Amino acid sequence: MKERTVFERPSGIFEGAITGFCPGCLHSSTVKTIMEVLDELDMVHDSTWVQGVGCGALAVTYMNIDTIAAPHGRACAIASAFKRCSPETLIFTYQGDGDLAAIGLAETMSAANRGENITVIFINNGTYGMTGGQMAPTTLAGAMSSTTPGGRNPEEHGYPMHMCELLSTLKAPAYIARVTCADVKNAVKAKAAVKKAFQYQLEGKGFSFVEFVSNCPTNWGMSPVKSLEHLQNVVLEEFPLGEFRAK
Repeated sequence: MKERTVFERPSGIFEGAITGFCPGCLHSSTVKTIMEVLDELDMVHDSTWVQGVGCGALAVTYMNIDTIAAPHGRACAIASAFKRCSPETLIFTYQGDGDLAAIGLAETMSAANRGENITVIFINNGTYGMTGGQMAPTTLAGAMSSTTPGGRNPEEHGYPMHMCELLSTLKAPAYIARVTCADVKNAVKAKAAVKKAFQYQLEGKGFSFVEFVSNCPTNWGMSPVKSLEHLQNVVLEEFPLGEFRAK
């Protein structure tokens, strides 16, 4: 029987890449999804990504495309300026919840409100993963963290922030979606959402935002398998998947 190729390493991923992602972390699946889309759009050599500060920045040893390292929370501001200077470049940010929704909330909301023609990839794993597992804006109510050892108390710490819903209150954003790579079916949908977001940018439609609901086995204190079960059974109840806007 003749063999056929069913999968190839995306051209924009370093051959033999070794990352600092923890075992079972969905950062690696998200990065692979992005690079597959860039291959399909033939944009690997015409793309630049802006690193948020956090675990996502470890993708610099994974993605073989141009990159800019942003100060903490400033990725959307830098991406906005870069896109205005180089409109032919496909530019996207890659940010965690602490970087995007806490330290960089003003930059995120302002870029979205201006309708900047950039794409934002947001990793929501409910924790400050790299810096010690502190409570993040998206940490679930009742969830324990290094700064909420008794669990997040909404009366004291506020409620989890829902960035897709928050951005949907603005008029300017063109595309907003929440996805996950936690299983095969949803990974296929996630890839379609990233491709749509990039195509919106290439067509000049404006600000596009794709939130990936992810896991953090290390700071959740779970095995990779248990963390995926928790994501599916608990986290997605708080953060439902779907398209929130597609102009």
